[in-house]
Order: sequence, then structure tokens, then C-alpha cells
Amino acid sequence: MEDEKAKFLKIFGNIPENLREDIIAVIEEKPYTWNVAYIEIRNDTELGKKILKALKELRII
Repeated sequence: MEDEKAKFLKIFGNIPENLREDIIAVIEEKPYTWNVAYIEIRNDTELGKKILKALKELRII
């Protein structure tokens, strides 16, 4: 999971600020933006783990 986290953080750092409010994942019928994903993933929450899994399945990371 740490490898996916590192990949996400690298990608996030290169995303222009105006795109960070775009939705990148839908978990349990709730949309999540780059910014929310960053907070959840950085804090190692359960939601962050679900978001990482979804992003990996979507081949974003």
C-alpha cells in the first residue's frame, strides 16, 4: 500500500491546483476529489485505502 501512496502523492504534486477539485473516485456512491483523496490517503484512513484501491483499479496510479 505504501507504493501506491507514494505514486499518488507524486501524481498529486503535479496536478494543477485548478484541477484538484475534480472528482477522481466514487466510493460507496460518494464522489471524492483530488483534494479529499489527498487528505484521506496522507492520513492513512480506511477511506484513503479504499480510494487508493479504486485508483489502482482505474490505473490512475
